Amino acid sequence: MNIILLGPPGAGKGTQARFLVEERGMIQLSTGDMLREAKSSGTEMGQKVAAIMDAGELVTDEIVIGLIEEKLEGEAAGGFIFDGFPRTLPQADALGALLEKHGKSLDVVIEMQVDDEALVSRITARSTCGNCGEGYNDISKPIPADGKCSNCGGTEFKRRADDNEESLRTRLMEYYKKTSPLIGYYWAKGDLKSVDGLGEIDEVKAAIAGVMDS
Repeated sequence: MNIILLGPPGAGKGTQARFLVEERGMIQLSTGDMLREAKSSGTEMGQKVAAIMDAGELVTDEIVIGLIEEKLEGEAAGGFIFDGFPRTLPQADALGALLEKHGKSLDVVIEMQVDDEALVSRITARSTCGNCGEGYNDISKPIPADGKCSNCGGTEFKRRADDNEESLRTRLMEYYKKTSPLIGYYWAKGDLKSVDGLGEIDEVKAAIAGVMDS
């Protein structure tokens, strides 16, 4: 099954993708992860990506599509999760053409709906374990009282530099300008399903499973 997780920054797409990878054997295609992997790979494509990123320039859609195509050529019994791509209508068209080229289809686009003010409150309260990456939140999942990560026992925690209200509102504006048109695009195609992205993690997980299993 091939799906897109769609939603604003901080909606929890990465967390839910991790569950799908662990429980359904899917492969998560995260643009950021693929670019970092390519940059350190030493391949011809990787060298091209490294040069662009080191110069502080934006990687072109053509390169991102090329990286995705490399992944699609591999085996994925559980299917693929597109996380962070597509972000624009031209990227959506390019992804559709790429899937068709490889004899694959897009099964569903799951929009994780959020309330902006609640999202800002949640994101500015989040942190991660510096050792294993386990996520915490001052409101819903605080760091354990003993100061140790519940997953690995680590004692160092960090917050993303852009997890502040001003940066998040800027990222939200970018999302609404460029990415939110995809909601209408996939709705018109009959591919869009929506879930409440601000529920408890397990509630969101169950809602996504319900969409996929139906």
